[in-house]
Amino acid sequence: MFSQAVILCGGLGTRLGDLTASTPKPMLPVAGRPFIEHIIQDVARFGIGHICLLAGKFGGQIYEAYHGRTMYGSRLDVVVEPTLMGTAGALRHAVDRLDSVFFLLNGDSWVEADLVSLVRRWQEAKLVDPQIAVQLLLQRVQDVGRYGSVIVDGGKVVAFREKSPGGAGAPGFINAGVYIMCRQILDLIPDGRPISLESDALPLLIGRGSVSAVTAAGDYFVDIGLPASYDSAQKELLRRRTKPALILDWNATLNVDGRFANSHEDLVWQPEAREAIRYANDARYYVFLVADQSGTVQGCSGEADIWSFHTAVQASLFEIGAHIDGMEWRSHPVDGSHEGDRTMRRRQKPFSGMIEDIAASWPVDLTRSVVISDTETGMAASAATGVAGVRYASGSLLELVRTHVR
Repeated sequence: MFSQAVILCGGLGTRLGDLTASTPKPMLPVAGRPFIEHIIQDVARFGIGHICLLAGKFGGQIYEAYHGRTMYGSRLDVVVEPTLMGTAGALRHAVDRLDSVFFLLNGDSWVEADLVSLVRRWQEAKLVDPQIAVQLLLQRVQDVGRYGSVIVDGGKVVAFREKSPGGAGAPGFINAGVYIMCRQILDLIPDGRPISLESDALPLLIGRGSVSAVTAAGDYFVDIGLPASYDSAQKELLRRRTKPALILDWNATLNVDGRFANSHEDLVWQPEAREAIRYANDARYYVFLVADQSGTVQGCSGEADIWSFHTAVQASLFEIGAHIDGMEWRSHPVDGSHEGDRTMRRRQKPFSGMIEDIAASWPVDLTRSVVISDTETGMAASAATGVAGVRYASGSLLELVRTHVR
């Protein structure tokens, strides 16, 4: 799995009028939070450790809000263009910050994208043709007129067709604004002047047969660049992102001996535990791990170690095309000796704090969610929040999940 995602945040937003007169388009509020935070959360949930925001107009606001922060386990940094460079120019300006292969996303549109699946498709395409340098996610829409369409032949992009605003368009595939990209292509982009990824750089790569394409599994795409689409996103985006969750107690439910590990080779999963997580992923459930230990999380000496463990879990799950969306834990004793004890106590089973914090941070439908734990305290935690609780004893976790995740 790749460890870096880059989000383009430099759009001018001129069609939004006064809304973007003093606010960068990606920071416009949608469903109670800046739009960019929906994208950050959706990227971070796949275990992407580094998210780089490329900021243009009013870039200082984005820098002040996000540079140096950690959100959902991902470290954020912001690169502000000295002048408006265009989408390709912004990438060229940030070339020294980029991994050899990275995800690239538009900061003003959202589509449901399974980044694990995209990486596996990328790997398959590269085996067939090592010259592939970009993978593009496509979304089918009923009218391509506003966006322009993408023509694909044999899994490769062969052409872009121009937009026809105001005209009657036909159904087809559009660029959904999610890419996997090799840094080496930036050598083709002149430095120091504005240049467009869509109009200049990609057509050159398409002519070389270096752009592959995959199709998004969902049917929803939103670009907040017009007042009408921005307004519709206020309710529709949150509705589309809201899903039930499978909340799994790590200790002895997912692993055999209750220990944490810093490498996926050291993980000892319960029978078909990874497959159970993959099943929940495919059923469109969020999957969260919760870990409550009597002291510092067993086997981990601090938060950095816990995130190393999280990375190891994601690496092991990636092997079968699965992932977890997040992890909650209580990381020190609740004995009155720590100033954060009150906060930690509400996160200790049978208290409901970890489940409540998941619901507060994520668009989760608790009425359809499930907690699976091997302990009575885990069952009490689920009952306290009104979430269905299922006791795990032994055997195949997959069979148990199949029964309760629908």
